[in-house]
Amino acid sequence: MAEPDPQRNFRSAYYEKVGFRGVEEKKSLEILLKDNPLDVEKLSTFSQRFPLPSMYRIHVWKVLLGILPSHSDSHTLVAGYRREQYLDILQALEVMRFVHSATPPTHVYLRMFQLESRTLPRRCDTTDPDEEDEDFLAVGRAMEEIADDPVDCYWLIKCFVNQFNNKFGDSIPHLPKSLEHYLSQEESRLLNHLKNMGALEQLPYNLWFRRCFAGCLPESSLQRVWDKVISGSCKILVFVAVEILLSYKIMLMGMNRPEGVVSFLCKIPQENTDAIVTKAIDLWHKYCGTPMHSV
Repeated sequence: MAEPDPQRNFRSAYYEKVGFRGVEEKKSLEILLKDNPLDVEKLSTFSQRFPLPSMYRIHVWKVLLGILPSHSDSHTLVAGYRREQYLDILQALEVMRFVHSATPPTHVYLRMFQLESRTLPRRCDTTDPDEEDEDFLAVGRAMEEIADDPVDCYWLIKCFVNQFNNKFGDSIPHLPKSLEHYLSQEESRLLNHLKNMGALEQLPYNLWFRRCFAGCLPESSLQRVWDKVISGSCKILVFVAVEILLSYKIMLMGMNRPEGVVSFLCKIPQENTDAIVTKAIDLWHKYCGTPMHSV
């Protein structure tokens, strides 16, 4: 059995101490991405355990969402098909005059999604977006900041929304109760305060759980949360919400009107969200453990 490499161990410890813990993880991910076919389960497990390096995030998301197949030698061909399909749908919407050159990209993506899912309204029936459409648009605006290419952006939004609804749709109504449970474990005084003023049932659950914090967290923090959602966990959303409440405990404890609480939580300060997400992920691992599959 080979002796441990003290120099390598020192490097790993040093990298972690100075904030470069991702160096070793990046190497592990690069090894996984050389497999052909790609092991989707191992990629999912990696994404559950570690933040994805930004240079690989879009690629891994596309594999996990099924936009690209596990066989790497087919990626170029499939990417070409995805682009052709995108252009065909866009052209159809232009011919039907549902979109034009001045239509905001996120609204174009919404119409494309509706056309593909056979929910496109008749032009005479088009009205303001309903709540479900607004959820889609919020996710779309956030994804626009993460993915540069409009073709990638559309497919990521579409497959993210579909996967989320299909996989977690039945779980979403139960997430507020989960939040109440974990908040009672971490800070019962805050929970009781929110209950007593009538704010608990009015918390922005739709923003947090239906939109997966799109429009609440900046994209630099949001994508670390979406790593976990895309790789198979909607429970991470609960712990982000819990950590937001814990982070602003003093401020919330000083409020006595539920509308003030909701107004603040819908527009939390953006400067410390990375720390909030880091603590939320630690809390998630504390209560839910980490995946045990080997990576």
